[in-house]
Amino acid sequence: MTAPQPDSPHTAAAATTAPPAPADARPNDLVEAAGMPVGDGEVKATYDPRLTNEDLAPLKKQTWSSYNIFAFWMSDVHSVGGYVTAGSLFALGIASWQVLVSLVVGIVIVQVFCNLVAKPSQKTGVPYPVINRAVFGVLGANVPAIIRGLIAVAWYGVQTFLAAESLNIIFLKFVPASAALLEPSFLGLNALGWISYAILWCAQAALFWHGMETIRRFIDWAGPAVYVVMIVMAVYLVSEAGWSNISLNLSAGPPMTFAASIPVMLSAIALVVSYFSGPMLNFGDFSRYGRSFAAVKKGNLLGLPINFLFFSVLTVICASATVPVFGELITDPIATVEAIDTPFAILLGGLTFVTATVGINIVANFISPAFDFSNVSPQKISWRAGGMIAAVGSVLLTPWNWYDNDEAIHYTLGVLGALIGPLFGILIAGYYVIGRQRVHVDDMFTMAPTGRYWYSRGYNRNALATVGTAGLVAVATAVLPRPLAQLGLVDVTWLSSYSWFVGCGLGYAMFVWLERRNPQMPVLDADDPHVSVGSTDVPAVVSHHA
Repeated sequence: MTAPQPDSPHTAAAATTAPPAPADARPNDLVEAAGMPVGDGEVKATYDPRLTNEDLAPLKKQTWSSYNIFAFWMSDVHSVGGYVTAGSLFALGIASWQVLVSLVVGIVIVQVFCNLVAKPSQKTGVPYPVINRAVFGVLGANVPAIIRGLIAVAWYGVQTFLAAESLNIIFLKFVPASAALLEPSFLGLNALGWISYAILWCAQAALFWHGMETIRRFIDWAGPAVYVVMIVMAVYLVSEAGWSNISLNLSAGPPMTFAASIPVMLSAIALVVSYFSGPMLNFGDFSRYGRSFAAVKKGNLLGLPINFLFFSVLTVICASATVPVFGELITDPIATVEAIDTPFAILLGGLTFVTATVGINIVANFISPAFDFSNVSPQKISWRAGGMIAAVGSVLLTPWNWYDNDEAIHYTLGVLGALIGPLFGILIAGYYVIGRQRVHVDDMFTMAPTGRYWYSRGYNRNALATVGTAGLVAVATAVLPRPLAQLGLVDVTWLSSYSWFVGCGLGYAMFVWLERRNPQMPVLDADDPHVSVGSTDVPAVVSHHA
């Protein structure tokens, strides 16, 4: 077995005339000879171009430390959405200790699931859509890739819009004349909104275009920067309110009995898991860069339970202090900064939450569709092209027109989001139970009918049948309870909170049952030097130079 070689990344040398390529040159050598940039993956001459580019191929080196993974989660948690979500849990009507228990249980579930989905990509050095080829087939993997990509595009637009709202506040405070741009509207968004949206759209695209190392450096400082501002804001608000006026219980109304609080706690746990379900599904896009699985697990421990709890406590302190300071409960950090109404606070807070939202957008909603869309047609769609498709698509969706529409979110993102559970369950069942943590890396890049992951013309029928069946049940669980309650037939609206768990459990169980009834996935020899064996402590097997 051979570990990934510590080669330096290839760089394209500018040349007016490319030297002739040797007859036995590998594909990435040919690309480099032509003066084109080469990605971080090692492409073998045996890899089929229809499945391969340098962004999807196994990495030549894996360098991310525990801190890089920790910083990834900081960027994912430290956002306006994360702030509002954490604050909302404390307003559910249950005691603060029950909220904290729910947070701990929910985020530990997320940590365990992230470790599960991290291992196959870290061990093989490939992103989420590629590792799915071992389960869905080399062509069938496009099904989960496209579903995850579409969800990310929709939320990419929403997060950019939220960041633009923060930027609007800065414009209105420091450029008073910009208020005149609030009236005219085009496609439902005023001129100032378009300007702010365009600025952030271009900034995110530029950051993404510079590649994963630039993104890594950005998230390394973005998360801590938000912490600094959050702590400063908490200290300021507490000093204004007085510590005796701070309450960790934001809920109104009479306290619940313990029996009545149990369903609420379960809903809070489900909300935490659902909130992280998107980045949790495609976490392999990032864990593939981890220098070891141990480093990834340590980063997940720091970034999820420890980081999320600390951020949640800071959130509730800030939100609680807004009651005595401003006379009302404010759970939106942008509105809190605006209410402070000092130029320095608005500038610092506004830019910080813009940075935070850009951070989560890049890691959760830009990188995923970049890999997912590239996987559909690797030679025509590079990683950068895939990301730009997502960026353009996010504008065409005009997220500002439906973000505040509960029905639109419920029936569009609700449907797509419900499919995340089955996709997660199938991947975990396929890799750990059926595949026994063994993957033949090279065969994920071949269209040969003799390839282990060719299945039936490139598709694993068991996986597709499971997605269709479990997905239908999960979608029904997500969208039907509300109209049934509105019609007065039956009130099971609580069931919608658990659509991810329903889909995940059913996807896992059904795929295992189908594979044992009619096996499709191969049982590989752990001693094969081309096979990555995740159940051992041996480094990732890529066999670049075999």
